[in-house]
Amino acid sequence: MDETLILASGSPRRRDLMEEAGYRFEVVKPDVEEIEDATIPIRELTRLNAKLKADAVAGSHPGRVVIAADTLVLLDGIALGKPADAAEAFAMIRSLNGRTHQVYTAVCVARAGTEADAEFFVVTDVTFRRLSDAELRRYHELIDPMDKAGAYAAQDHGDIVIERVTGSWTNVVGLPMEELAKWLGERFGVLPGGTRSQETAGGNSTFA
Repeated sequence: MDETLILASGSPRRRDLMEEAGYRFEVVKPDVEEIEDATIPIRELTRLNAKLKADAVAGSHPGRVVIAADTLVLLDGIALGKPADAAEAFAMIRSLNGRTHQVYTAVCVARAGTEADAEFFVVTDVTFRRLSDAELRRYHELIDPMDKAGAYAAQDHGDIVIERVTGSWTNVVGLPMEELAKWLGERFGVLPGGTRSQETAGGNSTFA
């Protein structure tokens, strides 16, 4: 059986995190239309989208362990995804200016054709510095805000806008590696470097 993990994501940030952690994996971008529904609570919405992505890829890769994630930013009870245009991107980052928001990431790890799957959820508080509109615009000139939830990138000149992170830094980047490593090792027996642990647990598990 091929033990190479599959990262079901087109995000270069998630790919970089997996590489830095030392996992052996390939990238397969899921061909799905993400659910966008403001009436669905953010925890459930991110969970549904992560599972949607994982299932879309796992179905065509039987026996392989597939990792999928969905990240949203929450401010004042309103979920912020990826901006549709430059104007919306600036409005998003301006709304975060000088305030604390939450980054929600749901992760689904699945192996097609088995009952061994896991879903978990991580929340991180992020506090922004108070910056002028001109400073925010200069920050956007340094990054591409269009493919990022909340229109900012923690790992890309993030120190310009971020004052404090309370919780998982990698979660803010897009994939909570500390929690993912625990699940890959304990539930699927997968360790960095493509090695396997001695015991692999079975059954379904949900951690929230």
